[in-house]
Amino acid sequence: MSRQQAIDQITHHFDNGDFMRDLARRVAIKTESQIPESHPYLRSYLTDEIGPAFQAMGYSIEILDNPAGVAAPFLVARRIEGDDLPTVLSYGHGDVIRGLEPQWQSGLSPWTLTQVGNRYYGRGTADNKGQHSINMAALRTVLQTRGRLGFNSIFMIDTCEEIGSPGLHEFARLHRDLLKADILIGSDGPRLAPDAPTLFMGTRGALNFDLVLEMRAGGHHSGNWGGLLANPGVILCHAIASIIGADGHVHAREILPDAIPDSVRRALTDVVVDPGPDGPEINQWWGEHGLTTAEKVFGWNTFEVLAMSTGNPERPVNAVPPRAKAHCQIRFTVDKDPQTFLPALQRFLDAQGFGMVKVVGPSHEIMNATRLDPDHPAVQWAQQSITQTLGRKPSVVPNLGGSLPNDVFTDIIGVPTIWVPHSYASCSQHAPNEHVLDYIIREGLQMMTGLFWDMGERPPALQ
Repeated sequence: MSRQQAIDQITHHFDNGDFMRDLARRVAIKTESQIPESHPYLRSYLTDEIGPAFQAMGYSIEILDNPAGVAAPFLVARRIEGDDLPTVLSYGHGDVIRGLEPQWQSGLSPWTLTQVGNRYYGRGTADNKGQHSINMAALRTVLQTRGRLGFNSIFMIDTCEEIGSPGLHEFARLHRDLLKADILIGSDGPRLAPDAPTLFMGTRGALNFDLVLEMRAGGHHSGNWGGLLANPGVILCHAIASIIGADGHVHAREILPDAIPDSVRRALTDVVVDPGPDGPEINQWWGEHGLTTAEKVFGWNTFEVLAMSTGNPERPVNAVPPRAKAHCQIRFTVDKDPQTFLPALQRFLDAQGFGMVKVVGPSHEIMNATRLDPDHPAVQWAQQSITQTLGRKPSVVPNLGGSLPNDVFTDIIGVPTIWVPHSYASCSQHAPNEHVLDYIIREGLQMMTGLFWDMGERPPALQ
């Protein structure tokens, strides 16, 4: 049996509706990790649906409790074919964002897979049930076609990713031997554009913190005291304006990389950020001067104000407010140590005369940045495999603009990571009407079958 026969078989698996029937069962399981009433479904997704699917492929499975004490277990499926073979670790998450059922379009439900034109609607279709189902189906097809994978496969399913994957890092440390591998090949996140197959090899990190200005104990009547009392809302606005200009250019340079590495810049040369017909229009004038759109989001750091308040915005009163607060975020690449960011910002504000504004945080656990060099042999191998399957080159992005717990795999398990996303940016993944596009699913099945076939026949250099 040949590579092309395997790809033809997976294509038929989609065209005859079998894949979507599998996905429909999985979408129907209400795995909302944010809702306590749905927590029993997290375990049943693994015990009743995913576990049996792996066992049918000759995998051994373990369903292990979360060391963080939350009701969100992990599944680890293993198929070991030989000690001398490469081992591929895969990752997906079975939990979803809350359904928000009343907000979906008429005729749609988050728990019923529904086709409308070239879209399949349902919660988890894009994030992440559809994506890990594609990779599972591709593994099964290679097994059925060749009779073996030709490599060792470990597949991990998380059920608390949508609440920040509490316990995932500790789980990886506790079970490092169970997850030991040579490379991670996973799927999450969006393509650069709906028609652009994409590889990314890491993620930007995220650091959330607050800028806080406490002026006095309480508010004071603006008629009696306006013009005499400094307004913390005004001062905080000016402090933020000193950090970042009205065009998005960051003036606090210590929180930025010194430069974009040459290999990253080369990889981004032909990358086009396409929001799609349902996405927002990109403001070309915003951001770091002299960078391309792709370099701004994949190769650079950004400073964002996510929320800001002073006084009582819901019920304003005629008083000079006593305090102001802005919740901010830095998205960052591996080129700068995030531990330096908050002290650098405080020094910058002090130097600008805003020492009364305090940098407080981090307010959440720091999501670390990761990146695999685009010149790594595994990246070149994956690019060649996908090109052979689809007849066109994928876009190669050194790291995704958003964040994933990829440092679990790069830093704890110690493997290079390659992600092949099977969604697109306007899929409404955390909103009502989440959906996938039929041709992305079809191409995803073909790409992953080709990748797994090639891993068993001509694996990349992984040492």
